[in-house]
Amino acid sequence: MADKRRFEVFARWIVERFEAPRVFDVAGGAGRLNLALASLGRKVTTFDRKPVRLAGLEYIERRFALDEPCACDLVVGMHPDGATRVIVEYAALNRIPFAVVPCCSDNGMSYGLWMKHLAALARERMPLARIEEDSLPMTGRSRVLFARSAGGDRDGDGDLA
Repeated sequence: MADKRRFEVFARWIVERFEAPRVFDVAGGAGRLNLALASLGRKVTTFDRKPVRLAGLEYIERRFALDEPCACDLVVGMHPDGATRVIVEYAALNRIPFAVVPCCSDNGMSYGLWMKHLAALARERMPLARIEEDSLPMTGRSRVLFARSAGGDRDGDGDLA
């Protein structure tokens, strides 16, 4: 069972590691990560196809796609299921940092192999970035795959280097 504190734990982890005032929360469900990040001073837009959401959030009710205009400094996902790969590819395409806490693979791989696959994908798409992994202090799927900087043209603060 997933830890009920997971959104607050991940939000604090994000704020401690990223200078990113604008965040895209992909496959964010009802918007609990949005709420947690907003309470810590971030401007968050949640993307999800579910019509059920918390009130007062910036929320776009549709599937997140690679052609989404980049109006963020960081793209994240907390257990985003089938959107995990899109988060990594979107970050690479737009040369922005990302942080994702994968839950289930979108191709039937075991969790360990899925994490290795995602890390390899990130390294391939973001060859100048340092791809890292961390663990959140919570129960359930808690491994975070992330890149603080996309490498190359950006230095992680959203400005061109």
